Amino acid sequence: MRVIIAEDSTLLREGLARLLAEEGHEVIASVADGEALLAVVAKDPPDVVVADVRMPPSHTDEGLRAALEIRRRWPAVGVLVLSQYVEKRYATELMTDESEGVGYLLKDRVVQVDEFLDALERVAAGQAAFDPEVVRQLFARSNRSDPLSRLTEREHQVLGEMAQGHTNAAIARRLHISQSAVEKHINAIFEKLELSGSSGYSRRVLAVLRYLGT
Repeated sequence: MRVIIAEDSTLLREGLARLLAEEGHEVIASVADGEALLAVVAKDPPDVVVADVRMPPSHTDEGLRAALEIRRRWPAVGVLVLSQYVEKRYATELMTDESEGVGYLLKDRVVQVDEFLDALERVAAGQAAFDPEVVRQLFARSNRSDPLSRLTEREHQVLGEMAQGHTNAAIARRLHISQSAVEKHINAIFEKLELSGSSGYSRRVLAVLRYLGT
């Protein structure tokens, strides 16, 4: 796949570029700030972008704002955010606005190279890849009176996996249940959250949005 890396740490940026090249991927550009990222994507859109959150000049959320702009202007380009931080405002927007082809991983929790490569390939293929800790920090709930309180423990697990971007087949593997059981749990979730198929929106997306509290 063709990849662009946006990371202000020279050591990490060059390390990622070397790793991806060794795995047979083409790194077409590597940059150190959000403006440069948008410029190189505009010049030659890649299959996927790997972007840090905090980059120059302010080291706050430039990378994440650039990621959102990429999703808006080039929706076919996958975006994998790789950061030490969970930036709540823009991360929530990234995860709830057409989350296909989007990922968010925490650097300190990527303990195996294969985990990173798998997430990158999923995002490039139009799937989603969210670290469970990112989901937990962004969308932990304390209000037990909401409709989610109607769900069983297993249905909560299935919905949590959906929020991380996993397909039904992947959820079945991760929870060690059959795919038909996953489908039954999802249908039960739709019913308990009172999500009909007549709204014109994907019930799966609406269920995840309800889970995320948006």
